[in-house]
Amino acid sequence: MSDIATNHHARHAYFIEETCEAGLALLGGEVKSLREGKINLKESFARIERGEVFLYRCHISPYSHGNIANPDPIRTRKLLLRAAEVRRLFGKTQQKGLTLVPLRVYFKGGWAKVELALARGKKLYDKRETAATKSAKRDIERATRRRR
Repeated sequence: MSDIATNHHARHAYFIEETCEAGLALLGGEVKSLREGKINLKESFARIERGEVFLYRCHISPYSHGNIANPDPIRTRKLLLRAAEVRRLFGKTQQKGLTLVPLRVYFKGGWAKVELALARGKKLYDKRETAATKSAKRDIERATRRRR
């Protein structure tokens, strides 16, 4: 598996409760563009509508050697999941504060996959607390390296 893109903003803004893998329905030029690494997941999210899962605001740049028929870079893309998985995720997203956020896009056996996370939004004080914990761990690591 090779990571194409990761959503670092998601780990900063959300508490990740669980993850699942979904296929990504793409057009030909989009796959070639993904292989070049031309994707941005920063503001993207997933939503369940009519028993199907869709990915919104995921920007895949047009393929550099494509023709005039390149698809819209921020079009809504369908995610491929089993029906039981969709029902389970739908039940969980009905809880207050839970949403579906893509964490990373990667190729697995030639197929484009998305790692979806069931996430709960962080408040500002949670973000500060996480940053302080991370900084303290970094300081401890630095001090232990100096001692050795």
